[in-house]
Amino acid sequence: MGRRFSPPIVRNMLDAQQRERQQITRELTKIKGLMPLLMKRRNGGRWSIDERHELIEQLHAFAHLSPYFVVLVMPGSFMLLPALAWWLDRRRGQRATDPGKHI
Repeated sequence: MGRRFSPPIVRNMLDAQQRERQQITRELTKIKGLMPLLMKRRNGGRWSIDERHELIEQLHAFAHLSPYFVVLVMPGSFMLLPALAWWLDRRRGQRATDPGKHI
């Protein structure tokens, strides 16, 4: 089925899927190396100022992925996927209309 001949609802679903896939990929690349950085403190090392900033950035990226992890971990959570899609899309609309507001 080509994108050119697909109905608008299918096209919107495919676009949303592609957008979310790209978002997940961006966030996952941000948290690459999180575990070795966390283990440095446990292994007796100390974090430098730069490492602390990197750790904060990685934890923020990880927090953005938490809705996806909830859906993957909870039993029967695949039934929540439409609600998750609605919620994520609703948040995206709020950001687009009010760029000064942080959610």
